[in-house]
Amino acid sequence: MSFAKVVLIVCAVAFLLPPATAAPRDVDPDSRFTIGRVKYGGGGDWYSDPTSLPNLLEALRERTHLEVTERETNLSVGDEALFRHPFLYLTGHGAVKFTDDEVARLRDYLERGGFLWADDNYGMDPHFRAQMNRVFPDRRWVDLPFDHPIYHCFYDFESGPPKIHEHDGKHPQGLGMFDRGRLVAFYTYESDIGDGLEDATVHDDPAEVRESALRMAINVVLYSMMN
Repeated sequence: MSFAKVVLIVCAVAFLLPPATAAPRDVDPDSRFTIGRVKYGGGGDWYSDPTSLPNLLEALRERTHLEVTERETNLSVGDEALFRHPFLYLTGHGAVKFTDDEVARLRDYLERGGFLWADDNYGMDPHFRAQMNRVFPDRRWVDLPFDHPIYHCFYDFESGPPKIHEHDGKHPQGLGMFDRGRLVAFYTYESDIGDGLEDATVHDDPAEVRESALRMAINVVLYSMMN
């Protein structure tokens, strides 16, 4: 049995049961899962796709047993609350810039168990790669194979990330950066999952395209919790 299938079974036990509608709702708000949306310098629109993460959190609440917040938290890498957010999301169209202190702090965050998902909203690619080269000058992005568990831990994606928007017409890629064998950063490029997570009226994407984006995003979140 392949490693991806083993992870799929483990994930199924933990998450594939019906949502816990009968579970007590007096959960400590501070213990609920949320997504930390990264605010960054440089002029890029870190705030783009404003309806995407609330829609993802709603889907996690409806489809899994996770207790989640209604909205994401916006924070910079330098914020005191960074280490209370095990899952970070970064997107945008333009320049991404970290200060020297933020570079060191992001590396510390990732090495100590944090997870970063970056999704190119078209235009941030060269800037983001340059910043991550500062964070991990001794690491390189690798193209994750299609049998990697991130593509199979809840929904199956036989060919990697779905193609949501055309951009430059290139094949979508799911790139990974590893630290001591652990995937610490996942980068979806030429895919634009975030646009697919937005409200239906924003980009007029077909329902099946939006569903594909939502399923991929759920996989990323759940994989990060097992990783």
